[in-house]
Parts: sequence; C-alpha cells; structure tokens
Amino acid sequence: MKRGLFYGINSTIILLGLASFFTDLSSELIIPILPLFIASLGGTGIIIGLIGGLSDSAISLSKVFSGYWSDRLGKRKGLIISGYSFSAIAKFALSFASNWIHVLILRPMERIGKGVREPPRDALAAETTEKKIHGKVFGTLRVMDTIGAVIGSIFAFLFLYLWHLGFSKIFLIAGIVSSLSVISLIFIKERKKRKLKISLMMGLKELPKNFRTYLLIATVFAIADFSYMFFILKAKDYFVSYATPVALYIVFNVIYAIFAFPLGLLSDKIGRRRVLIYVSIIFILSCLAFAIANSLGAFIFSFALYGLSYAFIVGNERAFAADLAPKKEIGTALGTFHTAIAAATLPASLIAGLLWQYVGHNAAFFFGAFAALIAIIMFISARNLEGK
Repeated sequence: MKRGLFYGINSTIILLGLASFFTDLSSELIIPILPLFIASLGGTGIIIGLIGGLSDSAISLSKVFSGYWSDRLGKRKGLIISGYSFSAIAKFALSFASNWIHVLILRPMERIGKGVREPPRDALAAETTEKKIHGKVFGTLRVMDTIGAVIGSIFAFLFLYLWHLGFSKIFLIAGIVSSLSVISLIFIKERKKRKLKISLMMGLKELPKNFRTYLLIATVFAIADFSYMFFILKAKDYFVSYATPVALYIVFNVIYAIFAFPLGLLSDKIGRRRVLIYVSIIFILSCLAFAIANSLGAFIFSFALYGLSYAFIVGNERAFAADLAPKKEIGTALGTFHTAIAAATLPASLIAGLLWQYVGHNAAFFFGAFAALIAIIMFISARNLEGK
C-alpha cells in the first residue's frame, strides 16, 4: 500500500510540534539579540562564551533526571508541560535584567526548562510512531519549531528596525508568546505506561555498544559546535546597526526551515550515519566561511551554510539516538545522550571565548572546524553503528 508524505504523523506529533512552534517563536525573539544585549552590558568574549556554555550545559542535569523520571513513572506529559512552563517564566524574568550577571543567571534557568521537556518529548514522539519513520517524525518536529523560529527572528528584526523597541520589551513579548505553548500540550492524550524500576545511575556499560560509540562521536562534534552567539557577533564586527546581524540570522533560520524536513526523510532512505557525516563536512565549511567573511554577501552565504548544517544535524542526530537506544529505557538513554551533548557545550564555548578574546575572532571558527574534522574521522572509522 502506498504511504503518503504524512503517513505516521499522528495528533500527538502535531500537538508537540505546535508547542515547539510557540516556544521557538518566543526563543527566536530573544536568541538573535541576546549576544548584542550582553555586549551592550559590557560582556566580553569570555563572558559571552561562559553564558553560552552554561546555558547549554544547564540542560544536562535536568535532561538526565527528566528522561529517567519519565521512564520510572511511565508518564511523559506532565514533565513536558513543566519544562515548557519553566522556560516561559524565565523569559519573563529576562525582561528585568540590567547587567550581564542577571543574564548569566536567567539564561541557564530558561534552558533548564528545555532540558526538562526534551527527553520525555522525544521519547513520546519515538514510542508513538514507527521506528522506520523516525527521520520523518523528528524532521516534522524540527520543521514546526523552525517555522516558529523564522517568524520569531523576523519579528525581532522588525521590533529593532521598524518599531525601535528596547531589548527588555522584546523579552517581555517573548515571555507572553512562550506561555501559549502550554495550551496545545493540554490536549495530548497519553497512554500510561508501566512503571519501570530502573536506577538513575544507568551506566554506560548497560547501553548497547553501538549507542555508546555514537554517543562518543556526537559528544566530540558537540565540542566543535560552540555557541551561536559568536556567529552573530562576528557579523556585528562589520555592521553598525543591530538590525543587520539579526537580519542575517533570519537567513540561517529560513534555510534551516526549508531543509529540516526533507533531510529527515533523506536519512530514512540513505541512513543516518551517512547523513551525519555530510553534516560535519558542511559545518566545517560554514566555520571556514565565517572565518574569512568580510562583506554582506559573504555573511549571507556563511549564515546559509550554517543553517544547512543545522537542518542536517538536529533532527537526524536525535533520530539516530532514538534508533540505537534500548526500547524499554528509551527516556533514560535519550536523557544520557542529551546530557553528554550539553555537557560538552560549556568547554566548547569557553574555548571559543578564550580564542575570541585573546587570539582573534577567527581562531574560534578554526577551532570549530578542526573539532568537527575529528568527529568525521571517528564516524568513518566506526563499524558498529547499525542504525538507519
């Protein structure tokens, strides 16, 4: 029987996607202006690297607890709603920030909400759909949140360029929009699973060997993938207006939105391992492009490459982890995966910040390209990755 493009995309996936849509819309009102805001408050390269690294690393502990408890309780929905709600509250609080120390505290708090919701959300998406269409499923989720991201970044540009709103007002609007994400989650009908008596300290030895191999490679790539804020600040070096880097960030989101879904389908057909090798190559090219960019056209090209690399990696990286994870403890395994990735982002962004401040802005991008090259070599050498 012929299966259509949206075969397997059920109401749960659509509702999860709507929640992601509103949350990413609100997040992308903040994300492109956040490094500009920190810099305006006196934040240096190291401070920006610290905030970027801590923001992503703050996800780690919350993710492993969230994945574990969703498996142990046999429930996902409550944790998902809690995560989205916590992020909305933290975004409201950002509107009152008056120095970079406030951002250092509040931005990681907002990311904890992301950490709480993602493992149970990914687990719920994986266990309510067929394994062979996980690329499509996670690609669909990425499309819906990236559409929100595109709209959010466009409004961030309009708020700055046309309506001349201050940073604090934009943060307040973001908090209001973020609160809408919780509404769609209320309508999810979750089938209660059997409670599992599992240990929080699920050792790596208990995970399948191919999952552990992939986890190591993905962690190395995460070290290459330092905070996006440096990409925006590199553009700010060449343009006076705050609106220009935000407009360039829209290019990133548009490319991301266009390619996220078809690249998810591609991984279902040709294999995620091959696709993730491709993404590492594209990421290297984007880092090198940023290192030499010095004109508007060069920055448009660089942000487009950056967006294409993310369209490849985010959905496919999670789909591959879901494929390789043990079925009964998928929430805990995905929590472990997310934790390893998030933990790597702090040293990644700190190293980039140190290079940015003491060696030169372009050194950070060469560092990213080199670390991604190591990940490629590891991927090509791995022979035990049997996922799609």
